[in-house]
Amino acid sequence: MKTRSRKRLISIITFVVLLIVGIIILIPFWFLLISSFKSAKDIFSNGLNIHIDLAKMTFNNYGKLFTNENGIFWVWFKNSALITILQTVIVLALSSMVGYGLAQYKFKGRNFIFALVLIMLMVPGDILLIPLYKEMTSLGLMDTYAGVILPGIVPPATVFFFRQYAIGIPNDFAEAARLDGAGEFRIFLQIYTPMMKPAFGAMTILTSMNAWNNFLWPLIVMKSDQNLVIPAGLLTAMTPYGNNYDIVFAGSVMSIIPILIIFLLNQKSFISGMTIGGVKG
Repeated sequence: MKTRSRKRLISIITFVVLLIVGIIILIPFWFLLISSFKSAKDIFSNGLNIHIDLAKMTFNNYGKLFTNENGIFWVWFKNSALITILQTVIVLALSSMVGYGLAQYKFKGRNFIFALVLIMLMVPGDILLIPLYKEMTSLGLMDTYAGVILPGIVPPATVFFFRQYAIGIPNDFAEAARLDGAGEFRIFLQIYTPMMKPAFGAMTILTSMNAWNNFLWPLIVMKSDQNLVIPAGLLTAMTPYGNNYDIVFAGSVMSIIPILIIFLLNQKSFISGMTIGGVKG
């Protein structure tokens, strides 16, 4: 009886703590959403104003966002969407093959390559900005989609995750397929890829989210306003002559919607993949 009461008390305390943490996390999003319907004057009146005042809330900010500079927001949206789709597809294809190879094949130098992956996990990406900038400049890829996408097509964290997931899948499937005459690429594509579906779901969300929200590197690579992505484009609304917070807030809300849709479509695979991938290894 005491054990049951103690478990119930722990459950209640856990629920209350998670509820408080959830509210703290959601307050900035609530402020962003509510402010996107307010005028720039009202956004910062009375400090952090999270109250709903229907009399002062309109869709004017979204109208200004969509018509600003002849609708350049949709150009930024298209740039972000193309870069996110291309980068996500390339990252998933290459990282899954590398992770699968490190997990399923025994070859000379495998441990050394895996050690390099672990070392790269510890290297802050910011210290690579200058070398990458010089590399993209020498290749003539500045102000292009390729200049934004290429440096991140095989992220070590994604390779590590796929390796950890694939290492838990028995090698017997591959051996049986080889006996039936299947080639190595066919084994990966038709046997192991379906079994790694949860890992693909989890990495689809994380990779697309990173690509969509990437701010600093696209800002460095892209030079013309027509090639900017949404985060960098919204920065141009912050001028020395006035910070257009109404446009920035409305644009920020619009930028959340695609990632939210991707998460809702892949949430089951995401939870399953993160749970299984986190305990394998």
